[in-house]
Amino acid sequence: MNRAVALRIAACTMLGLGAALLIAALLLSTYTTGKIAKIPLNIDATLISEGSGDTFDPESLNSQRFVVDKDVPLVMQQQITVESPANADVVTLQVGSTLRRSDQQQDKGLLLAMVDTVTLDRKTALAVSSENNPGGAIQKPRAIGDEDPPTNIALPHEGLTYRFPFDTEKKTYPFFDPIAQKAFDANYAGEDDVNGLTTYKFSQNVGYDADGKLVEPVKYASLYDDDADSQVTAPARLWGIEADDPEEPITMTRYYAAQRTFWVDPVSGTIVKQTDRANHYYAREALKPEVTFADYTVTTNEESVESQVAAAQDERDTVALWGRILPITFTALGLISVVGGALLGSFTLRAESLLIDPGLDDTGQRFFGGRGDEGEPVPGAEAKTEKLPAQRPVDPPPDKPV
Repeated sequence: MNRAVALRIAACTMLGLGAALLIAALLLSTYTTGKIAKIPLNIDATLISEGSGDTFDPESLNSQRFVVDKDVPLVMQQQITVESPANADVVTLQVGSTLRRSDQQQDKGLLLAMVDTVTLDRKTALAVSSENNPGGAIQKPRAIGDEDPPTNIALPHEGLTYRFPFDTEKKTYPFFDPIAQKAFDANYAGEDDVNGLTTYKFSQNVGYDADGKLVEPVKYASLYDDDADSQVTAPARLWGIEADDPEEPITMTRYYAAQRTFWVDPVSGTIVKQTDRANHYYAREALKPEVTFADYTVTTNEESVESQVAAAQDERDTVALWGRILPITFTALGLISVVGGALLGSFTLRAESLLIDPGLDDTGQRFFGGRGDEGEPVPGAEAKTEKLPAQRPVDPPPDKPV
């Protein structure tokens, strides 16, 4: 293989490599990024929120009057795991939530408990339903010591739940509240820095107006067959109501209202921080609370914020790698390879043409350099030379000895 053929092969190789890199960059920035920017299938997080509030004292059920303790320390815990179905298109999140009084031990301090399950579109984070999957369910409460397996009640979800979509926009999203069992608007409220991460802040009102005034509370949706926790009938004395007959039965309805603030990573849609203000109360009229069950405000603690920021950053890095870094790198390398291949190809064609016909070189020089004196003949080289006759030797005289 001569040098010209080797150069031609090298040029074609560089052009092919450059084209492949440019195509790969295009695919990464369009097709592949859409496959990467999805809710992960390996979510396993425990999130803790801390705060305080006024809560009902369960021990007062056996007293002469219901007691509400003021300003008690509270802890809310969310355990988030992935369940089936979970595939390339959807992911099912199971979220166990509890609210406890941290000043009481074990079951005595438990105020609220719920196990919510929802299937989400991995790209849009919207709840999805199918014939085999209603799109969500909530676990029926069990009594303490109940050894029967838990049963789920179908609860179709709407809108977003526990996540925002990738590339979150500055707009209003419907966000599902599993206690109210319906979606309420989460309105964009500006940008904020959370542990060095720029986040979008969203606010949601359930039964409150923007000023925090109770305007349309939600009737609590009981999970018991007899609505035991949504309507309660007790003597007037227990409710603390003055009546002619202290034993007069009074029926009250449980209502619920809440305000939430979400701090969301706009790239991955991860909620890195959250504040919940909720009010569960009993009343005969919706807008006139009479007996508080739990009125509290809790905020994600620092440890949970750090873990969520780290999770969001990991998802950001993955998207950036496949959606920006690799496409830019491949594009740069592809352009360099194409330009280099084109220059090398041009050089090879020029070299071959000069080797075939040196006269094609309009510079008057051969490809590997001229000799400098081949253009004009040397005058002396073409001059005719005259030959002189050779002189014959003279014979010696006879009388002299040779």
